[in-house]
Order: sequence, then C-alpha cells, then structure tokens
Amino acid sequence: MSGLPSFRAVMLMVIAVLTVTVAAGGLVVILGDDLVETAHEPVRRQQRPQQSPAPRLDQIVPTAEPVKDFGEGGPGVTATPPRVLAVAAGAVPKQTRFRLGELKHVQKVAVVDAGAVKVSGTGLNLLAVDPADFRSWTPQPVADQPAVWSALARGELVADAATMRRFGMILGAVYQVDGGPRLRVAASASLGLKGVDGLVSADLGRSLGFAPGVAVLLHGKPGKISESGVRRLLGKKAQVVMLDAAARAAKRQQPQQPQQQPQQVNVGRPGSYLELYKAAATRCPGLSWTVLAAIGQVESSHGRNNGPSSAGALGPMQFMPATWKHYGVDGDGDGKKDIWSPYDAVPGAANYLCANKAGQGGERLRKAIWFYNHSWDYVNKVMGIAQAYAKTYA
Repeated sequence: MSGLPSFRAVMLMVIAVLTVTVAAGGLVVILGDDLVETAHEPVRRQQRPQQSPAPRLDQIVPTAEPVKDFGEGGPGVTATPPRVLAVAAGAVPKQTRFRLGELKHVQKVAVVDAGAVKVSGTGLNLLAVDPADFRSWTPQPVADQPAVWSALARGELVADAATMRRFGMILGAVYQVDGGPRLRVAASASLGLKGVDGLVSADLGRSLGFAPGVAVLLHGKPGKISESGVRRLLGKKAQVVMLDAAARAAKRQQPQQPQQQPQQVNVGRPGSYLELYKAAATRCPGLSWTVLAAIGQVESSHGRNNGPSSAGALGPMQFMPATWKHYGVDGDGDGKKDIWSPYDAVPGAANYLCANKAGQGGERLRKAIWFYNHSWDYVNKVMGIAQAYAKTYA
C-alpha cells in the first residue's frame, strides 16, 4: 500500500464538499413587508481571535487615506477678521453699505444673510455665506483649511467650536432641523463671531428662509471703529457686537495681555472610533451607537482585521461588495464610497441596519442585526457586547 487515498475515496470527499457549498448558497429573505436582498451572502463564520483586553474606543483612531478637497494647494488667503458684527432689522440698502465703508477706520465691509434654525428644539444662529467671498472673514487657520469651504459648498454645516461643546454636538454627525432638512456637521472651528453658532452656504440659507442681507461685518484697526457710528447708520433696532472688545479693554489695562491663539480646526472626520460610531448612529434615528460599535468589534476588532474574509467580506465593517453597492455611503464627503474606509463603512453599516428598521428597536433591531450576518448566535453576541459598551461609556 502506498498510503495514498483511493480514487473512489477522493471523489466522495469532493462530492461532500460540493454538497456543503451548494447548501450554503445565496438567498433572498422575505419577512412580511420586509424585502432585503442580501447579495447572496453566506453566513460569515467569525474567526476566533486570541483573547486580549478590549481596546478603548476613544483611543482607537480610524485610518484611511486623507480627504482630498478642492482648493487645496491654491493661493493663500489673507485673513481680515471682522471687528464689528451687526444684525439689522431688515435688509441693509446699498447706500447704507457705502456709508458704513466710509466710517473712520473701516477698511472692509461685508453683508450676508442670517437666520435661526432649531434642532430638537435647540436654537442655532447661523450666517449664510458664499464660501469664496467669506473665506477671508474667518481666522487664518480656518481660512487656510480648504475642507471647511468644500463642506460649505456641499451644503453642510460648519459649527463654532464653542457651540459644539455647549450642545455636545459630534463632528460628522447628521442633525435634523425642525421642519427642515438634515444637516451634517462637517467641520468645527473657533469662528470668532460672538453669538453665531455656525455657517452654511448662501444657497442653503435661502432654502431655509433666512433673512437676506441683514448681517454686517466690518474690518479695520482693532478697537478703532466707532460703535455709535454703526448704530446711527443701521438704526436703533440693530444689534451691534464689538468683536474686538478685548483689544479695546487691553488699551485700558497694563500690561497688555498676550493674544490667545486660535484653536485647531476640526474637519470632516471624527478623531476616534468612539466618535465615529456616535456620529454614524445619527443617520438612523433610534439606533444606539453601541450596536454599531459591537458589530465593529465582532467584524474587525475596530479596523484591525479588515479581511477579506473567507466569504469575501471586506473592510472594517465586513461588507460583501454587492451589499456595499446598494448601501454604502460617502461618510466623510471626500467624493467616494470606500468599503475599506471606516469613515464610509461605519455610516454605511448604520444605513444598512436602518434599511432593515433597526431604529425601531426590540425585535426589529434583532432582525436587522440578523440580516447583517445570518446567525442568531451572532445577534446575541452583538447585543451582549453593545450592553457592555453602554455600561463602559455611560
């Protein structure tokens, strides 16, 4: 005997393998009014990773290629920050604009639209601006960041950093405007505009019904522009804010305080997986970020094992390519839906779960997770990890 298996034994083994493969073929699941094509996904068996302490989500930084925005590498913009911000009772006439420009020490004038929106009952005061024209009216670090102006051009929100902190807003999250559209917070920065919570594009401002031409910005020597002169031209009902009040006060104090440096501009992408999961969950009202985090842990240990899997699933959220084609999203606004990028994959997972009514909770949530990977053991595991995350990050 040579010790090699017989031809008949080999054929029996091949037939057995083919039988198992056919039995695990693709399927379309129809449950009541739910029709979700699973792109012929087999059940993905999870590899058993070696046991190690679970990493903290706020310490894991998602990795992907840098965002490439138009305008990068162009000529620099010289910032001419406003010294005065005023909001008139009505549209400022052209003649009044000329007279404002003739005030002593005024070097530059801009008039933009303004309005207020409510997000879950919370009011936000916004300016609606043309990105190209308004760029020089922001602090130099903001003016130098092309992604800020790309975001405005896409119809997204650039929020003031203080507003982000005050209301607990999340970079990259999508917020529903009461009675209006959903706005994605694409960037945050210290805008230097007291009383202004953020910027949107002029086009978006018009669609939101903002008051045209009521906000006035004046640039000139710090502490020199006459407040009374501005009020005289705009009328008694105008609100006037002296943005250079610190410079005026410094003249009355000795020694002069050093000027505070502008804070860093945060654009487009959450800085940790914790922030990313929280931002992505806002795409599906009712879906807890802990469910996304649990799926991310099971599927790739938060981007540390991106595949391909034995079933052909790819990326940090382990999407089958055909499923990604239908449910993938451009989460960071870089113009492409990248299955390998966590900034796209995590919100894509939220989109897929929401399509299966995960936001309704209860059994709907469990079914949505089952659609993600056809195993009730998988569902139970995800739910258990989600509960653990909820306790850890409460």
